[in-house]
Amino acid sequence: MQTPDPGFKVPDSKSPKAPDGSNPALSTTPPPAAGTPIEVAPVAGAPATDTSTRDIAIGSGIFVVLLLVFFLARNAYANHLVRKRVSPASADTAGWLMFFGLSFLSAAVVLGLLNASKFLNLAVTGTLLVFGIAALVGAFITGRR
Repeated sequence: MQTPDPGFKVPDSKSPKAPDGSNPALSTTPPPAAGTPIEVAPVAGAPATDTSTRDIAIGSGIFVVLLLVFFLARNAYANHLVRKRVSPASADTAGWLMFFGLSFLSAAVVLGLLNASKFLNLAVTGTLLVFGIAALVGAFITGRR
């Protein structure tokens, strides 16, 4: 038993050629003149995608506090490595790599929390995560020497 095909159907020749207002899906409003700006009304209930200045200030403040904490952790990690008989140059390099790795990862998290629809994409967050993880791996490899 075959069912009727629900796919595309070619309209018959009896359909009107010009919009006469009988079809509500067709607009009878003429297009605006060239160079005239078009006003776009937002959809009711759509979330706002723009980030306010207040949100950016709060996110920047959180990020600066995290950078200060990561800088102190960098010093502690480098001193810890020196106590474990790692050369001071390698310990310092590992500390800086850890600082930058944690900074990149926290930047991705802060941007994602600020405006997920704008910043959670492969170009922004993916790049920050790749560099952050690579820097942390480099810190642990350098710290083992």
